[in-house]
Amino acid sequence: MKIVAFYYTQTGQALEILHSVCRPLTEAGHEVVYKTIVPETPFPFPWTYDSFFQAFPESRQGIACAVKRMELDEVADAGLVIIAYQTWFLSPSLPVQGFFRDEAVRTFLRGKYVVTIDGCRNMWVMSHIKILENIEQCGGVLTGNIVLQDRHPNLVSVIPIVRWLIGGKKEKSSIFPAAGVSQKDIDGAAVFGKQIARTLADDDLPNLQEKLMHNGAIKYKPDIVFIEKIGHRLFGVWSKFILRKGGYGAPQRAFRLKLFKYYLFVVLYLISPVGLLAFYLTYPFRYRAIGKDRLKQCFM
Repeated sequence: MKIVAFYYTQTGQALEILHSVCRPLTEAGHEVVYKTIVPETPFPFPWTYDSFFQAFPESRQGIACAVKRMELDEVADAGLVIIAYQTWFLSPSLPVQGFFRDEAVRTFLRGKYVVTIDGCRNMWVMSHIKILENIEQCGGVLTGNIVLQDRHPNLVSVIPIVRWLIGGKKEKSSIFPAAGVSQKDIDGAAVFGKQIARTLADDDLPNLQEKLMHNGAIKYKPDIVFIEKIGHRLFGVWSKFILRKGGYGAPQRAFRLKLFKYYLFVVLYLISPVGLLAFYLTYPFRYRAIGKDRLKQCFM
């Protein structure tokens, strides 16, 4: 089978994960064609603080950036689509949102089976919901979702990711661990490719996600999801507040972006621990709802 693998990456992590997943597919005799998503105006890496937070309001409100058109004729007969992406501010990255706005892409995805791969820090649920909405709006069928996360505790993983995205330093320091998805997990993602290959051989793509879950495709953390959903709502308020001062790059919104930057670090280190305490105190009352949400998000 011909398989097309779309991806956007700044750091190279998404592509490395994608290669790990796809390697068993090529070994099984499938043809994998890689297609990179390229924004018309590239985003910097490493970021500056200003450029990093500049992307926040548009990411949360789904105001996609323009992406360069890609040649799709050569993959028109692809039987499976894989999309590797990353989460920005609890939403899909702007280039990936732009990918789904492209009319040629929307036409191409109609009727296609799609597998998504998210390489993120630890919050992926709200981004996954938006990706699922986009695929369904294009007429595609999401048949598999794989999430690779930073395994370190929530408050520990913040500083390494900032060092990486802002300073370009991924390696561990004397105090903090290395940033991003671990190399062990990236290499181990090949198990998902093997499962996809077996499912293709069995002609059973509609049941792929259940099989991927048996291989640990998603690690659902109810306490983190609880915090994420609250953060997503608050990000909605903040993004609208900032956008009232103008669109991407408008100098008039610089002050409000700075306010949001300070707010974010206060929330992470002062308010989110309180939120986690509230979650654990109310956990017995949320048990059934958590179970339903896990089934909904992990098994789509």
